[in-house]
Formats: sequence, C-alpha cells, structure tokens
Amino acid sequence: MSDTPQAILLMGPTASGKTGLALELARRFPVEIVSVDSALVYRGMDIGTAKPSAEEMAACPHHLIDIISPLQSYSAAQFHADANRLISEIQARGRLPLLVGGTMLYYKALLEGLSDLPQADAALRAELDADAALLGWPAMHARLAELDPATAARLNPNDSQRIHRALEVCLLSGRPMSELIAQGKEAAAGFRFLPLALVPRERGWLHARVAERFRIMLEQGFLDEVSRLRAQYPELTLNLPSMRCVGYRQAWEHQDGLYGLDEFVERGVAATRQLAKRQLTWTRSLDVIPVDAQRDGLAALLGDAVDDFLAGRPPAASLRYDGGF
Repeated sequence: MSDTPQAILLMGPTASGKTGLALELARRFPVEIVSVDSALVYRGMDIGTAKPSAEEMAACPHHLIDIISPLQSYSAAQFHADANRLISEIQARGRLPLLVGGTMLYYKALLEGLSDLPQADAALRAELDADAALLGWPAMHARLAELDPATAARLNPNDSQRIHRALEVCLLSGRPMSELIAQGKEAAAGFRFLPLALVPRERGWLHARVAERFRIMLEQGFLDEVSRLRAQYPELTLNLPSMRCVGYRQAWEHQDGLYGLDEFVERGVAATRQLAKRQLTWTRSLDVIPVDAQRDGLAALLGDAVDDFLAGRPPAASLRYDGGF
C-alpha cells in the first residue's frame, strides 16, 4: 500500500445500498469503515438511522458510530478533523480506509477542506439564544442580513442552526462568514481519494426502497425507540440536531398527537425522499465518479475499481454512469 494516505469514498442517497456494498468490499479488502453520516454518531438512535447491525459492524472495524449522546452536536469541522486522523491511523495499520455514508456536507469538507472560521463561543451562543427567544429567528435572520447579506440570502429565515452560526462567526471575527469562506479553504493536501457516488438510474427504484425501509423500521420498533429516547433524555427537544434527523421529528410530532399513524408514515417517507433528492443535488456539485446503483454485479465492479486505484491506475471508463440523476 502506498505511503500516501488514501481512502475509498462510497457516497450516495439514503437507501441506495451503500452498507451492503461496503460489506462486500470488506470481504475483498482489509478495510476499516469510517461512517460519513451525521445521524449515526448518536447513541441510542439505531432503528431510525438504519444503523448497521451488531453483526454487520463485527464484520470489520467501524468508526464514528455511537460517539455522542442525542443531547450533543457534531459539526462538519469535527468530522473533518476526525476523518483526517482516522485515515492516517488506518493507513498506518496497513489497512484501507473506506468512508461510507450520505452526509454530503462532510464529504465536501473532506474533499475541499474547510474555511478558517472561529470556534464556537459559549457566552455569545447563550446571548444569541436569549435574543432569539425574545425576538424570533426571522428577526435574527434580518440582523444577519445587515452583517452578511450574502449568507442571509441563502438561508431560510427559520433556519435557526445556520443563522445562529453565521451570526456567531460575524460577531467573533468582525467579518462576514461569506467573506471568510471565499478567502480560501484548507485543502486536503497529500491525500488520495477514490470518490464513488451511487446514483439511481430510476427515481422510482429509490422511492420504493425508501418506502420499504421505512416500513421495516416501523416493524423493528422505531416509535418505541423514540419513546425510549424521550424518557431517557428529558432535556431532548425538537430543536436539537439529533431530533432534526429524518423520521425522528415526524415520530415525535405523531406521539404528541399532531397527526395519526398513517399521516406520520406519509410524512416520514416524504421527508426521506426529500433527503435523497438533496443528497443527489449535493453529489452533482462534487468531483466524484457517478456509478449506477442499479447495475448488475456492482460489488465486483467496485472491487475492480479499488484494485485499479491501489495500483495507481485510473478506474475503467465503463464504471462511470453517464445518465442523468
């Protein structure tokens, strides 16, 4: 294996088959899997996140799963630091890092680096939270528009998390966040990646898989899982990042009586499909190799691409999916 840190990236929308393909690759190569999923970091959130089973995780080492409680948060900057460290450590063990998941912002951070933004400040965060409680997030969005019009223009007036962070950056640095981002990014220098992106040839195929997976999650006890989380963590609220994960907000609102079971399922499936759509949109913006997720013999083809990558050869041209997605 090369001395240069290198990794395989296997990304794609939810329910596109990433976990199964990753385990197939683990049978062929000495990989360690690094999760690239903003939901799998949470302990106790297993069913609704389609977390790999104990048996699947026993097949090869897994990282960045079950690392924080649902009361905590995990940022793209934290992922960037953890992933870079893990890639180097796995490489040093003579094994191959295989990064798998669907949080495209994390992939973007890994492939393109991060801007040098100030760290969070607890006192300022508390002050902004107090202002938001008094004035509301649309008013906070208007404040951001005065400090950083470019960032405010791309944010929904109720996007509390991103408005909060943008205001914090502006106030801590004295400069607009958009300006800091444009100034330049920390490159992922010295790393070699094989960035593979699963894309569906037919949207109907993916939609059917999303609906089926949601049905299985319900059979496995997803609603009971949400009830246990609410009982275990009395401080848990819908404003926390963990409960903004697809399916959890809908389950919470159903349990609070906002709508019945059938509507909950409809809303959960619709939200998951919207997530998949956003993931595919992100994919188009990244420099990746699109691969037909419905292609026969895909695991073997991906294995051959990994062989080529490790040997310093470009992947076969036939691997790239040229259809629309």
